[in-house]
Amino acid sequence: MKRIDFPAMGTRIVATGNEIGDVVGFFADAEAVFSRFDSTSELNALNTTPGRAVEVSSALASCLADAQELRRRTGGLVDPAVGAAVAAWGYDRAFAALPQLTAEPVVAEIGEWSIEESTVFRSPGTVLDLGGIAKGWTADRTVELGLASLVSAGGDLRSAGPPLPIAIADPWGEIAATVQLSHGGLATSSSSRRRWKVADGDAHHIIDPRRLRPAASPIFSATVTAATATEAEAGAKAVLLHGEHGLVWAEEQDWIEAALVVWHDGNVYATTGWTMAA
Repeated sequence: MKRIDFPAMGTRIVATGNEIGDVVGFFADAEAVFSRFDSTSELNALNTTPGRAVEVSSALASCLADAQELRRRTGGLVDPAVGAAVAAWGYDRAFAALPQLTAEPVVAEIGEWSIEESTVFRSPGTVLDLGGIAKGWTADRTVELGLASLVSAGGDLRSAGPPLPIAIADPWGEIAATVQLSHGGLATSSSSRRRWKVADGDAHHIIDPRRLRPAASPIFSATVTAATATEAEAGAKAVLLHGEHGLVWAEEQDWIEAALVVWHDGNVYATTGWTMAA
């Protein structure tokens, strides 16, 4: 089994398989499309292009079409249009370079957007941030194209098998649960990973689109399995944003196979559907 490990899209990428294709090149191409921190990326060109309608590449159109569908499935909880709010709260550059903000920002409203085939429509001032959706989308395409049998993009996993155990950490770095992933996607969403100082408190990268501020949730981390890494990423974020009602919501979604949450106090709760590893 071959394995490669390299930095891309602001995180670590790990790919394994009996045969490994040009995974590094594929992620480099994806970063040139989706990066918020590369001024020459296609996403930044879209965000700064005036006009209501903009034509985009097939890759960006495909990822935005998935994001639009997942926005619908999550009732608007997972929406790339929080980009302006993410930047206003300080995450407007690579994480290692984030400054401390002396005051909390005021963000007026979320933007409106849609995509039809390869045309993106948006209201003035809308800033799109594909974040984890882009990582999941790229992991999915890497496996679907046969470049690897397993890809982890910062914890957003897509697998074509064989089964492997995935450890879920608690707030103190210990193993809270170990689950098994075979074919499909798995993703974990947590507000603990990327935090920075704002005034007298902390901010993090998961913006609640209902309040346009970092999410407040009793959930330390939410893990979801689904058919794809993209769906698992959106499902995990929505579960975290739903808070104490997250698992109930997940049980009602036919596209979510299983969900597991670790609360800040270390307690672990899960829906049915998990295969637990020994």
